[in-house]
Formats: sequence, structure tokens, C-alpha cells
Amino acid sequence: MVKGVPKTHNKISRELVGEPVEIIDGKRAVVRLKTTDIMKVDDKGLVHGGFTFGLADYAAMLAVNHPYVVLYKANVKFVKPVKVGDVLTAIAEVANVKDKYYQVEVNVYRNKEKVFTGEFTCVVLDHHVLDK
Repeated sequence: MVKGVPKTHNKISRELVGEPVEIIDGKRAVVRLKTTDIMKVDDKGLVHGGFTFGLADYAAMLAVNHPYVVLYKANVKFVKPVKVGDVLTAIAEVANVKDKYYQVEVNVYRNKEKVFTGEFTCVVLDHHVLDK
């Protein structure tokens, strides 16, 4: 059961980007993802980095937790490979807010081992990005 209420990305596939564990609006989010066979890129079970990035991005969105939050840019590093069956935990923390821009630091772990780190710049818009 999640602590906090998701206010954004409500139609996202949690099988692909993870399940929220904790949400503190404008401050922090924790999201957990169990990697599955559909995420692999080869016979050794290597998981495509896009799924790890998607988990981190989703955690950043939930840390801001506004209906009109979008990703503006990201600076990321893939630290360790991920394989099918790994359970990943993303911890996203808002580091700075200036106007509508949120700097969110996200680290993804497999157990206590860091596999991904990044800084995400999120923007809270006045309306949905697809509205005119």
C-alpha cells in the first residue's frame, strides 16, 4: 500500500515503470519495480536501460506530484547493469525549486547497490502539455 496519493501519471503502466511506495508532495517519492522477461534485450537477461530510466522518471514525477508536471531535461548515469528478476527501488528527492522548475535527484538501487543516478529537471505547467 502506498503512503501518499499519486496526482500525476495516473494511467501509466506500473508493470513497466513501477509501483509507488511513498509520495510526499513536492519533496520525495519512492517507487519499486520488479524487472520481467519482457524488459530483456538478450538471452543473458540484460534489462534495457529505458526501463530503469522510466522508473527514475516516474519517481521524479511523483516527487513533484502535480497533475501538469513534465520532464524538461535529465542528466543521468547508468552505474551497473540490471537483469531480469532484479527488484529496483528508485528514491527521488526534490533538491531545489525555482519558479515552476523542480530539480529532482534520483537514485535507483538493487538492494543497497546503486545501479542508476540522475538529476531530473521537471516543470509544472499551467495546463496539460497537450492542451492548446
